[in-house]
Amino acid sequence: MITIINYGVGNLTSIKNMLNRANVDSVITAEPEVISEADKLILPGVGSFDYGMEQLHKSGLVDTLNQKVVIDKTPILGICLGVQLFTEVSDEGKLPGLGWIKGQTVSFTRSPLTGNLKIPHMGWTDVFQYQQSKLFADMYEDPRFYFVHSYHLSIDNPVEVLVRARYGDEFAAGVERENIVGVQFHPEKSHKYGYKILENFAKYY
Repeated sequence: MITIINYGVGNLTSIKNMLNRANVDSVITAEPEVISEADKLILPGVGSFDYGMEQLHKSGLVDTLNQKVVIDKTPILGICLGVQLFTEVSDEGKLPGLGWIKGQTVSFTRSPLTGNLKIPHMGWTDVFQYQQSKLFADMYEDPRFYFVHSYHLSIDNPVEVLVRARYGDEFAAGVERENIVGVQFHPEKSHKYGYKILENFAKYY
């Protein structure tokens, strides 16, 4: 059973529907007791960094998630804002993140956006795999995913960067360390490529 964490800032139903297509059982919940019993977790999210962290704290989920992810080593997939919250801090706000991944979430204004490129980065973009990962097992050729974001990951340890994409300059579009994996794009909006990501997370983690 995959537990999709409901903390008020995610596209939850679309993720659950895609898992249903893959014949994967899942539940959407904000209950710490249910999350404590989860086999695997998905932390989705859209919106601002501080608001996301505020919602996690208001929901009383931070201690539960730290126990599950850091101590129990339960597999977790972060999506969009969800993976940004894995980092230590963001240009977008003042609150500390979960700190599971050493690094920060930075604005595209730190990167050279040439030509007519605008913020947010929105639309389909190719990704380039830097590390071998079960998350991309049997992936279709020339994988591309749907992005909507104004901030991106800046990861301290390059070994933890799973995939990169390019928007003006290259940026980390996915990260993996032990049981923690996350992607900046939206698998639930990325058709067959996103389906494969969610299927692989359910199957191999």
